[in-house]
Amino acid sequence: MTYRIAIAGMSTESSTFTTHRTGLDDFRVGRGEELADRYPFLTDWRLPEHPEVEFVPLLQASALPGGQVLPEVYDTIEAEILERLRATLDEGELHGFYFDIHGAMAVEGRRDAEAALAHRIRSLVGSDCVISASMDLHGQVSEDLAETVDLLTAYRTAPHLDYVETRERAVRNLVRCLVEEIRPVRAWVRVPVLLPGEKTSTRVEPARSVYASVEEAERLDGIMDASLWVGYAWADEPRSAATVVVYGTDQDVVGGQAERIARAWWDARADFEFCAPAGPADWCVAQAFESGRRPFFVSDSGDNPTAGGSNDVAWLLGHLLATPALASGERTAIWASCVAPDAVRTCVDAGVGARVDVEVGGVFGGGEPVAMSGEVTHVTRDDQVGGDIAVVCSGGVSAVLTSRRKPFHYVAHLQALGLEPADHDLTAVKIGYLQPDLYQAAKGWVLALTPGGVDQDLLRLGHQHVVRPVHPLDADLADPDLTPVIFG
Repeated sequence: MTYRIAIAGMSTESSTFTTHRTGLDDFRVGRGEELADRYPFLTDWRLPEHPEVEFVPLLQASALPGGQVLPEVYDTIEAEILERLRATLDEGELHGFYFDIHGAMAVEGRRDAEAALAHRIRSLVGSDCVISASMDLHGQVSEDLAETVDLLTAYRTAPHLDYVETRERAVRNLVRCLVEEIRPVRAWVRVPVLLPGEKTSTRVEPARSVYASVEEAERLDGIMDASLWVGYAWADEPRSAATVVVYGTDQDVVGGQAERIARAWWDARADFEFCAPAGPADWCVAQAFESGRRPFFVSDSGDNPTAGGSNDVAWLLGHLLATPALASGERTAIWASCVAPDAVRTCVDAGVGARVDVEVGGVFGGGEPVAMSGEVTHVTRDDQVGGDIAVVCSGGVSAVLTSRRKPFHYVAHLQALGLEPADHDLTAVKIGYLQPDLYQAAKGWVLALTPGGVDQDLLRLGHQHVVRPVHPLDADLADPDLTPVIFG
């Protein structure tokens, strides 16, 4: 027998506290054969050991984390996914569907976007088709999504090193279910804990040990997969919380392990701390100045574009420019980065070596602009992600300005702009926990608790729609009922 599995999805991470809105141009859309690089474990759209299973790539759309997706943009992408799905169904029955999503996408004015898309897919493929989804561990698994999708699996590392492996695991579990005629049962548990990723990195305890136990559960007889989602703290939605899903063939074992993992996360809730020394901006700058270790990184965490920040908040730049030792040039700093298309245009027109007066920040409404006067020290044209990029130096502060939102996760990307972190007293990057390249390069690192759409101080944000009570928004919580809901 030949089994047919369609592939489609839409993924981004959306802060509901960010002024930016994710538009159609923010999405990278791959169709059909264009998706081959995303699934390197498939050869000619087959798993080598399962030639009887044919994969049909439809469409996958991914965007850099940011603000909520505009509803008309979501509708456009959804319509094309469903149109391609209908055309594929006209060619023959689908036995499986691989749903490639993030899990924390928010659409302006709507709730639980991934579950809504899953429902529409289910309505077309029918109840017999097995749907398997891979997700970021910062995704949100509502009960609705868990009921609609047969197999749910998440990353197990933060920073995320296993995203390709997770996609492969979701696909292989789906194939196994089809070939061995398994329709697994699944257990879903909501854990009333909502923490930022910077407190739940799997590099450190207690997340490291809890996630190790998740992987151990998968090896038990009767279990096919176990996943724990930290949740996404910057989405003000009812589904925002930690969740656990375990699926397999033995309902008692599946349910028991789901409750055990959920209990471990709940019991550890007060032990989660920032994965680096953290404090206000002036403290972070002082730490850098006092340290002789270079490069010294400061995470400008409140406007981290890879967590959903708008990337237009210039608050920390203003603080650096007002620091006397930096203003005079006695000390030096790199600040990367801010989307500021008008300022970049001014720099490009003026050219390297020219002095410019520009306003930086606030293009999406993310705080007040900061006035900056300085020399243009570098210009890059037509960067694939950031568009035109300019570096402006004022006193000892070199600010990286982009015409489009762009994260800076690699030392080489800064060096390409003529900036060497090892030669500066501090390098401030809009990031939370350091991604691997910066982490390996860092001789010193602190996390600045700066404002923005992904503010680490959750109490400052003002959640209105999260199901309460939830830690840490509410104090003195009673032990919750962590009895799993069973599907299948």
